[in-house]
Amino acid sequence: MPQVPQTFDALAVRAWCGLALDALGRAREEIDAINVYPVADGDTGTNLYLTLESAATAVEAVFVGHEAGGAHPGPTLADAVRAMAHGALIGARGNSGTILAQLLRGMAQVLAGDDAPPHADGRGLGLALRHAADSARQAVAHPVEGTVLTVASAAADAAGGVDGDCGAVARAAHEGARAALAETPDRLEVLRRAGVVDAGGRGLVTVLAALVETLTGETPRGAAAREPGLHARVDATHTPAEPCADTADAPGPGGSAFEVIYLLEAEDAAVARLRDRLDALGDSLVVVGGDGLWNVHVHVDDAGAAVEAGVEAGRPYRIRITHFGAGDAHAGGAERTPAERVQRAVVAVVPGEGLAALYAEAGATAVLARPGEPPASGELVQAVRRAHAREVVLLPNDAELRHTAAAAAEQVRAEGVRVALIPTRSAVQGIAALAVHEPERRFDEDVVAMTSAAGATRYAEVTVAERQSWTMAGICQAGDVLGLVDGDVAVIGQDVTETALAVLDRMLAAGGELVTLVVGDGAPESVAERLEARVREGYLAVDTVAYHGGRQGSVLLIGVE
Repeated sequence: MPQVPQTFDALAVRAWCGLALDALGRAREEIDAINVYPVADGDTGTNLYLTLESAATAVEAVFVGHEAGGAHPGPTLADAVRAMAHGALIGARGNSGTILAQLLRGMAQVLAGDDAPPHADGRGLGLALRHAADSARQAVAHPVEGTVLTVASAAADAAGGVDGDCGAVARAAHEGARAALAETPDRLEVLRRAGVVDAGGRGLVTVLAALVETLTGETPRGAAAREPGLHARVDATHTPAEPCADTADAPGPGGSAFEVIYLLEAEDAAVARLRDRLDALGDSLVVVGGDGLWNVHVHVDDAGAAVEAGVEAGRPYRIRITHFGAGDAHAGGAERTPAERVQRAVVAVVPGEGLAALYAEAGATAVLARPGEPPASGELVQAVRRAHAREVVLLPNDAELRHTAAAAAEQVRAEGVRVALIPTRSAVQGIAALAVHEPERRFDEDVVAMTSAAGATRYAEVTVAERQSWTMAGICQAGDVLGLVDGDVAVIGQDVTETALAVLDRMLAAGGELVTLVVGDGAPESVAERLEARVREGYLAVDTVAYHGGRQGSVLLIGVE
């Protein structure tokens, strides 16, 4: 038997995330298929997978950071669980994913507290599971029994009744969750009528099974195969059963029209007021997070009002609005009529809200990447699916995202979509590619033209150094302004505008016909005007176009075609 940890430490967190992600990947379609509550939108398994993928990516980044810095020993349990909770929070999808994020955050609050030990024993793990279940229930405006909340509470109850090591506690939690899941149809009428167990609860049982495997090296009963009591009767097409229209808790026909999700930077007092406002607007309200960062999920008829409420509370971003209409991907049962696929679409990762609007205006499906938080492959897969096209051109717009985009492309190719990945390394290269995109052209010809345009565009960025480090241009200090050309530091300066002018001169020394400027929120107001004046005065026959990029990480992006 392979060696397994006797306590719950950082390595165990890393292993648990990996095993749970694999398990959810295998169970995703089955969980999607039994999703009838609170809306029969057939995406609970996918949402849980994407949420946990974000958590696993964050944990892996912590380990990579320690290894790159030569730190020994590696990350602590507190480091790992904080990363797991934060990753889940920023990547949470749907009702189920938002609750899973709060479950992981609840665990982290116990395992990464001020008095937390470097590793948790069985008692500590049990306390973490208890706090996770309680905090998730508190995050839901109107908790309903027979859902994932019931399953989480049962897991915590069972774990609290065991006096043993982490493996024994995990086994008890899993068994308690399995038993509660099997009883969910008896506690929620919409599940009984559909002949299914709760989809979110089914996903949590899968995650807990992975915890058992992490801590014991054994796959628990029911985790590897279909088993009566844990699985739904589903047809060959995996169409979710229709929810009962006369069930008060289940919004069937006539329910809320939109699902609204966003991340929110706000103070606790403002979030308390936001909860009351959103509770009056709709249902299925879940608000999770803390320490200034929250994930908000609600079903409403007026999506604009839900977003405006977030604006009043703080700064909402990564806003996602999904329509629960007939013919939409989230319509349930017999109303579900798949729309005809378009022939071709472009999916692009963009670093700021301004660019996201620009790309969308040009007809692309934009995936917004927050600074320091790149999208996972699952998020790109979902974007390609949303594009609903037979042929897709994928623009990662970041050298670091090339492998992530390649993995996403492979997955959707297996679903019958023709995908071409253009290895754009900056959003300005993506703009150049999008400018020559012609959907009516043959796919191969279009891809060649877009690739050529991107490759002919040199790219640069102006940013501020966060720490002292060695660069191609010498040693920089924290707070220095860096000018990077084609990914390498070329200029170190003290002033954003002067550094940008130096970078622009270097780029145009090799010639150019068009300069593209993408100005971030942190740039001086006059920087675009100064750069445009430099081009007019010193480089004849070169045109300039400027866009507002919003909060994009870099102060300024520059492209020269």
